[in-house]
Amino acid sequence: MDFGALPERLAHVRVEIARRQAAAGWSHPVTIVAVTKGFGLEAVEAALAAGLTDLGENRVQEAVAKIDTPVGRRATWHLIGHLQRNKAKDVPGRFGLVHSLDSAALAEELDRRAATHGATVRALLQVNVAGETQKSGCAPAEAAGLAKRVAGLPHLALEGLMTIAPLTDDEAAQRRTFRGLRELRDALKEDGLWLPTLSMGMSGDYGVAIEEGATVIRVGTALFGSRTA
Repeated sequence: MDFGALPERLAHVRVEIARRQAAAGWSHPVTIVAVTKGFGLEAVEAALAAGLTDLGENRVQEAVAKIDTPVGRRATWHLIGHLQRNKAKDVPGRFGLVHSLDSAALAEELDRRAATHGATVRALLQVNVAGETQKSGCAPAEAAGLAKRVAGLPHLALEGLMTIAPLTDDEAAQRRTFRGLRELRDALKEDGLWLPTLSMGMSGDYGVAIEEGATVIRVGTALFGSRTA
């Protein structure tokens, strides 16, 4: 597959980030996680060549096949999809950041696995802000208690929150979701827990997420093109 358009697409994403931040009054750095789900190692190589070192995968099995290669080891890997407890053993030492921590049981299993590796796993709490039944994530009302519980685990480093907006072209619906996550983060700060990272926004809605304060966006199609191409 030809990824020759990647540098131009990346430049467009960066211009859009700058434009949206300027419009909303933000100036913090934004990390672009290039999602290589559905693509082979050639996408990893193209991303690294373009200067993208933060790469994302949805499934542990597909990720491990890429991470455990010479080219894969050059990247910082983000697990952005749902993590099953029986896959937690594959996370320590491979993933730089887990975006999808969503229960106390998973947190405790991940903490236990990290301890056996003598490692600390950096993580984000996934919150189902929109309340969609088909999506993972804890309910907003449960987030404060779960965040405090996770923050107390010795081998986990809780750094922020993640959410996924409804799959819609309705920018108002997208904005409600992203703003809800930011307001939750700010409320947690008032309660004594500072979680600066906001992972929100994908190829179809990252512009709105940037306007609402995203610090990390997760984009695949906007960089690599259609997975059916």
